[in-house]
Amino acid sequence: MADDHVQYLRDEEVQDFLNDLDIDKDGFVTYFELESKLDQVHSEIAPTPAPHNLHHQDSDQKERHAFLRSVLGTEADKIPWENFAEIVKTWKVPSLIQDKEVEDEASQYLKSLALGRKLRARWEVHGPVWVFMTLVVSLQLGFGIWQLVKYLTGMQYRQAFGWGLVLAKTSAGALYPTLFFLVISMSRWLATFLRRFYLLSRFINWDLSQSFHIKMSICALCLATVHAIGHLTGTFLYGSRPAQQPKVAIILGLEAVPRPYRTYIASLPGWSGLTSLILFYIIAALSMPQVRKWSYEIFQLGHLLMFPLLGLLCAHGTTQLVQFTMLGYWLSIPIILVLVERITRILLGFHRIPARVEVLDEDTVRVTITIPKHRLWNYVAGQYVLLQVPQISFFQWHPFTISTCTDREMQLHIKTDGDWASKLKNLTKENGSELKWAGIDGPYGAPAQRFYDFDQSIIMGAGIGVTPFSGILHDLRVSSDEGWARRTSSISSTSRRASTSSSSITAHPAHRAPTSDDQAQQSALDRIDPSSEKPTTPPSKYRRIDFHWTVRDRNYLLWFSDLLNQISRPPPGQTHNPNLDIRIQTHVTQKRKNISTHIFRLLLEKHRTESHPASPITGLLNPTNFGRPNLAYIMDRHYEDMLELLKRRRGKGREDGAAAAAAGDAGGGDDEEFKVGVFFCGAPAIGHELADRCRLLTARGREDRSLIEYHFMTEVFV
Repeated sequence: MADDHVQYLRDEEVQDFLNDLDIDKDGFVTYFELESKLDQVHSEIAPTPAPHNLHHQDSDQKERHAFLRSVLGTEADKIPWENFAEIVKTWKVPSLIQDKEVEDEASQYLKSLALGRKLRARWEVHGPVWVFMTLVVSLQLGFGIWQLVKYLTGMQYRQAFGWGLVLAKTSAGALYPTLFFLVISMSRWLATFLRRFYLLSRFINWDLSQSFHIKMSICALCLATVHAIGHLTGTFLYGSRPAQQPKVAIILGLEAVPRPYRTYIASLPGWSGLTSLILFYIIAALSMPQVRKWSYEIFQLGHLLMFPLLGLLCAHGTTQLVQFTMLGYWLSIPIILVLVERITRILLGFHRIPARVEVLDEDTVRVTITIPKHRLWNYVAGQYVLLQVPQISFFQWHPFTISTCTDREMQLHIKTDGDWASKLKNLTKENGSELKWAGIDGPYGAPAQRFYDFDQSIIMGAGIGVTPFSGILHDLRVSSDEGWARRTSSISSTSRRASTSSSSITAHPAHRAPTSDDQAQQSALDRIDPSSEKPTTPPSKYRRIDFHWTVRDRNYLLWFSDLLNQISRPPPGQTHNPNLDIRIQTHVTQKRKNISTHIFRLLLEKHRTESHPASPITGLLNPTNFGRPNLAYIMDRHYEDMLELLKRRRGKGREDGAAAAAAGDAGGGDDEEFKVGVFFCGAPAIGHELADRCRLLTARGREDRSLIEYHFMTEVFV
């Protein structure tokens, strides 16, 4: 199965490869030279061999020898250049030059669009967040300007306290909404609850609450500093002058004068505000990345100062000095919510939950936890929990995505690239796999709330931030159709139309030569083909999910390859949903300029045997592609697959229209909408192109009357 549009190795690239292989330059490629180059390439792409690598110490040397012989193409020990060149061309290895052309085309895609399309593409990715941030900034400016106008036009205030009061009150006005959003962004309960509402979550990206919290903290610290400067060097100094006392008495009353400078500082608003600012600076200093990297525990203990800080702010904002008290009322509800959450977390730290940890490889551990009987929220794969291991630290809680959640057992895959995670791994050396006990706070978040609205879905993600999707895919893989139907009906009525969508043809990215996985995916055609003699899956029940995961380096694939393999192949004792077709495609974008490295890693990736079905490079059962995903080809091929499926479904509907209508089969009518969910998590540049292509394919669906719709949705995970 070769793709006509793929440009394979050009003659000059083949010659460069042969020249690189032929060490002694005698015009022949020998088994020794081939083995030497394999060793060199393998040490480059896999410096530390894993069990799935051909160079691992436990590897079967027969497998290694068979691979080299399959590459050489003969049992002879050497082969002439011209003969070997013909063998190389049969490998169908994509050209490095084409890979560069595809990359350049992708990088220039947005620039080539007309202004209207460019703005729409940017809006799809950034628009909702821009709207929310515009609301936040508008509130800051609105309250700030209100206070500015009030004290700028109120001559009695300026005559009594000077321009310092205008500066202080203007910054205080902007502080009201800033501190509100600062505190409310710390509430995980509120974020988890509100993200159930899709329209609201379109404008508020709950997964970016941490970065939003940092931005609000910086803004609040700057405004608080300006507010303090206005009072300390303006209001208090000017208002303590003897000549100003009659005018101060008009504002504060006759009993408040004479009022020296120290009286302003000693008042409740004075000392509480000054102490709050000092605490704020201490928290900010302990939150610096350098401190967090040096000691995460000091960072978390430093954040406990926020409770006296918030108490002082309430005292500062509910005591009237010049105007009606306001700040305390802005903060009351957020403070109560956050305080209850933190107290609950402390109590949960004493709730002993059985847990065990297993070392999967040098970079990954898996923590298995027994879900407690009594809990506030149900645990769902794709959400995250805060994990506490008292043997490491009682005060440290770290967020980790729930990888799988079956019955009363929950698993977390943890990459051991930090100090705390490394200590967790070292615990296995001391206590084996058993932890004494663990604390769990959560679950929180609910990624891809609309994921169940579409039985036809495309997931395009990048980096380790897409791991929640892998948990969701595992959950879908072992779920029944009845469970799916219940969830879709509870989320959106549109899912009833979308739930009949499926496809049958494999979508091949432009960067991959076919692998043995193609035959397995092609068998999907038989499962929904009414003419097949094999047991068939009705088109109305057949569902397909394409998962394209892009990472820079293969090492990012290794740390939870076992989880992805569980999706590709059912674990012992479990069966996959026969109506669900999950197709995982991983893309490694790290550039390899050396032609030998480029060719060998593709050959190694394709080298699969019955005894070793996983990739010798990544350890994954699913195929790995090298280079950026060709979105144009992926999306166009997917659309053609949808057309093919609609043809089969509508044909079936005409043959048995009454049965299809009774079953709610949306394919019975040619004018029924066909919805595909496209979920994106990654670099904005890819999102812009993906959003534009979704719009183009939806327009194409209207033109050819297929009514296929591609709904673009962004998902961001931290």
